[in-house]
Amino acid sequence: MRLFVVSMLLVFGFPFIMTDVVKTFKKCSQFFFKDQPPVIPGILKNSVSKKQNQYKIICQKYNNIHRYATLYDITSKIPIFSAYKYTGHQNGDRVPWMVELKLEDLNAGMSEVCSNQACNRDYMNNKMDVNRGHLFPCCHAADQDTVASTFTLTNIVPQNINFNRGSWSRMEQTVGEFMNSHCSDENNPGEILAYVLTGAVPSTPPHILNNKVNIPSHMWTVFCCYNSKSKKYESQAHWAENIDESKEEGKKIIIVKTLKELQDFLKSKYNKVSSLFKNDCLKSLEAE
Repeated sequence: MRLFVVSMLLVFGFPFIMTDVVKTFKKCSQFFFKDQPPVIPGILKNSVSKKQNQYKIICQKYNNIHRYATLYDITSKIPIFSAYKYTGHQNGDRVPWMVELKLEDLNAGMSEVCSNQACNRDYMNNKMDVNRGHLFPCCHAADQDTVASTFTLTNIVPQNINFNRGSWSRMEQTVGEFMNSHCSDENNPGEILAYVLTGAVPSTPPHILNNKVNIPSHMWTVFCCYNSKSKKYESQAHWAENIDESKEEGKKIIIVKTLKELQDFLKSKYNKVSSLFKNDCLKSLEAE
């Protein structure tokens, strides 16, 4: 049955990606600062999902190379976070949105292809004013294959259209420019390098798209890098509410915060103390 379903998906041109859905992040630990994924009590500890029937570890692969890592919630149908290394940006072409077949029980038939994740059709013709918002944004990808790898729906959350195209997009561009000018590989000073985590907070009570996909209440992002100017590892964080910004006067600005402030914010949402990076990154970078 599984082979039949895959064959039928190919016949009908259904885009899918073949990545690694694994038990531990050890297979793609290179995308985390010091090779250590976050610690989120009750969700993730020692690189292992604490609820493997709900939170799935994905080493995102494209053209047989791991590009980034994702912790995916098959109950909410959105990622908890995606982790990637920023090494500079190169413009690339968009590709069709893809789903992850390894999250599904294909032995149950084609009707089950999107039972554990969002599909493209969940975002089509919706009346919720949301579109597909990247966690690992294609504007932070270093080459065309990495750009393409970000177009999987396991890297996507329903994001308010005006928020996605407004303050969040401007913040992504500003952060990219800052990392270009301040972040370097300590061992190779001429190379850009930053470790980035971007996540979403599921709405509670759930705000649901297509009777299926949780529309997150907030989005957050944080990077850690060796600051080529201060000669220290430091961090910078941002978060914002996932709301319609079209009625606000002027352009909304997402203010720079510290890693500690972000961890305190996430504690207020999850009632758990999360550790996103090692202590080396607790100091903040000041935007210039």
